[in-house]
Parts: sequence; structure tokens; C-alpha cells
Amino acid sequence: MASDTLAGSSRTDAEITGLDALEIAGREQGPTRLRRAWSALWPKLAALALAVAIWQAVVWTGWKEEWVLPGPATVFADLGHYLASSALWDGLATTGRRAAIGFAAAVAVGLVLGLAVARVKVLRAALGSMITALQTMPSIAWFPLAILLFQLSEQAIFFVVVLGAAPSVANGVIHGVDYLPPLLVRAGRNLGARGLNLYRYVIAPAALPAIVAGLKQGWAFAWRSLMAGELLVVIATRTSIGAQLTYARELSEAARLMSIMIVILVVGLGVDAAFGAADKAIRRRWGVLDQAGN
Repeated sequence: MASDTLAGSSRTDAEITGLDALEIAGREQGPTRLRRAWSALWPKLAALALAVAIWQAVVWTGWKEEWVLPGPATVFADLGHYLASSALWDGLATTGRRAAIGFAAAVAVGLVLGLAVARVKVLRAALGSMITALQTMPSIAWFPLAILLFQLSEQAIFFVVVLGAAPSVANGVIHGVDYLPPLLVRAGRNLGARGLNLYRYVIAPAALPAIVAGLKQGWAFAWRSLMAGELLVVIATRTSIGAQLTYARELSEAARLMSIMIVILVVGLGVDAAFGAADKAIRRRWGVLDQAGN
């Protein structure tokens, strides 16, 4: 009997060792970092090449005159001059400052409002549906009121950026807290987490994936609100990306207009990549991301 038990234990150890060996071998044969980067990059490059090819094909059809719809070569040449000019960087500095301040204020408002509504039943009954209604309201619809209250000023843009982004952040927090297991909250209280410590050490970390998703969506709303604001509220003494877009349209500089649009798109893609990296880091820490495949 003892020999049979010993033999079974030996077979089990051999099987475990074999599985471990297969896992280790799989990791060693996994794609290199360069190959993973290329596998993530080439679909984007292919999509970009396809978009440029379609753009050039439309130009060749003669649908619009060259001064209205310039080709990729003309636009990319102007983009090179634009990148080397101080106008771009001055405009990016102003637009970036507005985006950072407005989004930071929206995050602060959204986090506090979301946590309050998620945990207080009276506030949920009073404001829950209102937050969703505010999120669905087009940000440009706020500008008549903003201009009436603050005239053509920085405060009008700031007002709309915050109103455009804060509801998305708040909804992300609410959804994250709603899907938090009650057992986790009770366990935290039993371990002594009360008041702010309960939010800091239990609720916020557990709801972090949904909060990051809300932040990402909130940034998208903030960026769209800011671009709409800079197109409508042009402050002559302060250049910005939106103001330069307006000037290019008024002067019929189609190549410069499209160059500015490309810059706006690239900024949006860069911020989206940053949020994507943060989301991947969270999923890796939670153990829901394959270490070998990502």
C-alpha cells in the first residue's frame, strides 16, 4: 500500500513538473517585445494607409477643386511647415492648459458626485437619472448659456468643459460601486475600515476599472467640448488650436485647416493610448491579463 501511494505521488509530481515545463517553455517561446509592438502597430498603419488612399482617390475624382479639398501630399507638406512653426506650439500650450484645468475640475466634481450618489440612496433617487441626462446632452447646447453668463471668455469654455465631462466620470464611479460585492464592503468594515478609510482602501480600489473607463469617456467629452468652445469662443489675444482652425476656415486655407485637424486627431489618439496603458496595467495587476501574450 505504501509503495502504491509513493508511486502515485511520484506520478503526480511528474505530471505537475511536466505542466510547469510546458508553461515555462510556452513563455520562453512567446513573442518578443518588438514583435508584440509590431503586431499592435501594423493594423493602425494599415488603416492609416487605407484612409490616405481613399482620400487621394476622392481627390483624383475631381469631386471638389484643389483649393477646397487638397490632396495628401499638399496637406502633409503644410503639416511639416506647421509643425516647425511657433503657432502650433503656442496654440497647443493654450489648448493643453485649458484641457488640463477643465478635465481636472471635471474629475474632482465627478468623483465626489459619483461616490455620493452611489452610497446615499436619497441622492441616487434625486440625481441618478439627472446625471445620465446631463451626459447625453450635447455639450455645444451649453454654450448659449455659458456665453450669456460669462460672455466670450475663458470661464465660458471652462464651464462647458466641466459640464461635458463630469457626468461621464460620475457615471463611471456609480457603475463601479454598484458592481462592488457587498461582502467585500462588510469584510472591510470588519477589518476596521470606516468612513474615508473604507473608500480609500476598499471601495475605490475595487471600483478602479470602472472609474478608469469613466475617466476615459470623460476625457473624450472634455476634448470635444473644448474644441467646440474654442471654435465658438475666439479670444483674439490668446491663440489656440480651435481658434487657428476657425481662422483657417475663414481664410479658405484648406491645407492648413486639415493639418490642424490631423494635430487634433493625434492628440486624441495619444491620450487614448495613455488611458489604454493604464487600463492594461490595472488588468495585469488584477490577474485578468495574460502575462505572456501582452
